[in-house]
Amino acid sequence: MPTFFPHTTIEWRVEEPKAFRKFSFSLVEMAIVTGILLRLYRVLVLTHALNNWLYFGIAIAVGAIFLLGAVTAHLANFPLHQYFWRAPAFALIEVAAEMATSALLIALHHERNGSVPAHWDDWIGMGLNALLVRGLPVIIWGLVLAGVVQLVRRTIVHEEDEPEVTKPQ
Repeated sequence: MPTFFPHTTIEWRVEEPKAFRKFSFSLVEMAIVTGILLRLYRVLVLTHALNNWLYFGIAIAVGAIFLLGAVTAHLANFPLHQYFWRAPAFALIEVAAEMATSALLIALHHERNGSVPAHWDDWIGMGLNALLVRGLPVIIWGLVLAGVVQLVRRTIVHEEDEPEVTKPQ
C-alpha cells in the first residue's frame, strides 16, 4: 500500500543556486565577462549609432544599465562592508578586461577611437578614458547602493522587528 504521508515531517532540500547566481558570486569572472561584453557592445553598437543622437543616447543608456546591473548582481551576494572593496576591484578588473579586448580588436583592425580606426598609440588614452567613464560610475554606484541598503535596513527592517503595541480599550 502506498504511503501518502512521510514518516518524518522534516525534509531536507538542498537547493543549489541557478547558473547565473553561481556566476555572479565570482568577482573576477563577472568583471571579465562584463568588460569583454561592454567593449564588444561598444564596437558593434555605439560606432554605428554615432549618426543619430537618439540611437546614441539609447545605446549609452543600455550599456550603463548592463554595467551597473552586473555590479549590482555581484554586490547583492555579499555583506554591506564588502561593497567598499568589491566595487573598486570590479571596476579595475572590468576595465582591464575591456582594454585586453580592445588590444585584440586593435590587432584585428576592428577597434574605433571615435569615428576613426584606433591605433596602438590610442590604446593608453582609451584605457584611461574607460577607467574614468566606466570605473568611476561603478565605484559611485557601489557607494550609492551601500547607502540605500543601509537605509532600507535601518528603516524598513527595524519597523518589521518591533512588536505592535495595542492600546487598551
